[in-house]
Amino acid sequence: MSENKTKKVILSGMRPTGRLHWGNYTGALENWNQLQDEYNCHFMVADWHVLTTALDKAKEIGHNSREMFLDWLGAGLDPEKSVLFIQSEVKEHAELNLIMSMMISMGRLERNPTFKEQIRDLNMGNEISFGHLGYPVLQAADILVYKAHAVPVGEDQLPHLELTREMARKFNRIFGDVFPEPEPLVTKFSRFPGTDGKRMSKSLGNTIEISASPEEIIKKIKPAFTDPARLRKTDPGHPEVCAIYTWYQKFLPGQVEETASECRSASRGCVDCKMKLADGVIEHFAPLRDRRAEYENDPKRLDEIIAAGCEKAQIEAACTMEKVHNTMGIG
Repeated sequence: MSENKTKKVILSGMRPTGRLHWGNYTGALENWNQLQDEYNCHFMVADWHVLTTALDKAKEIGHNSREMFLDWLGAGLDPEKSVLFIQSEVKEHAELNLIMSMMISMGRLERNPTFKEQIRDLNMGNEISFGHLGYPVLQAADILVYKAHAVPVGEDQLPHLELTREMARKFNRIFGDVFPEPEPLVTKFSRFPGTDGKRMSKSLGNTIEISASPEEIIKKIKPAFTDPARLRKTDPGHPEVCAIYTWYQKFLPGQVEETASECRSASRGCVDCKMKLADGVIEHFAPLRDRRAEYENDPKRLDEIIAAGCEKAQIEAACTMEKVHNTMGIG
């Protein structure tokens, strides 16, 4: 890959917890694909981050990382345009994490609203690891070690990015300018409904995988959440409360007005609406499934892509750390 020095740098990542779903696709992956031509993109399999909340899943991380790479390549991420790599293969992340941990107080980390939400949602009580509390510090190191100018994020991740900006400012103030303060690129579809109408999430069991077969897609869509007030086909519907209608807006935008009109007038039933959606989604993801299968059937090629991306990332990270060492006069 010939790096374009005139393009601004982007860093983003995903935790490898299994195959990616529609929420990952609309909230991040589709946007990443478009950003490849505009920015110098670095996309990271954030395997160390899994350990902060799922230490017992450590042995699954290697397999899940490969699955994530397959989904990325299937969705169109191009290793000739972007640096695709695994976080734990670039040890400079850990070194910068240690240095950045000196740039922020415990109190500031404890006030992080995202951290508070995780503690509540995961019912963790007092069983909070130092690594979990310091998750934003490692995230800052991930971003800053590539001197990223921007980070694609959902709205819920903005507090973490602000912590990164604070740490970068403090380092620059004490030691001299090394790191840019990364700006957020907020994605349009940062929240996407699952089959139950709630936010699509593996923890809720309401996901549909982007690599799902046509049969799996139909099986998941058939019982999906619709307008709860529409008990019979003859009842007028309210598409604005229906997950199926939101999916139409994303995957079949040309049919949105017709679908809403026929739903409100009760001239189209929910079963028919779901089957039309299924046909459209199956066609939408067909190229992704085909590309993914090509890489899955050629594991040597996949290994080479992963190794090359990790090497590129490590070279860049090492250059940053050399500047950090020289600026601090240590290391």
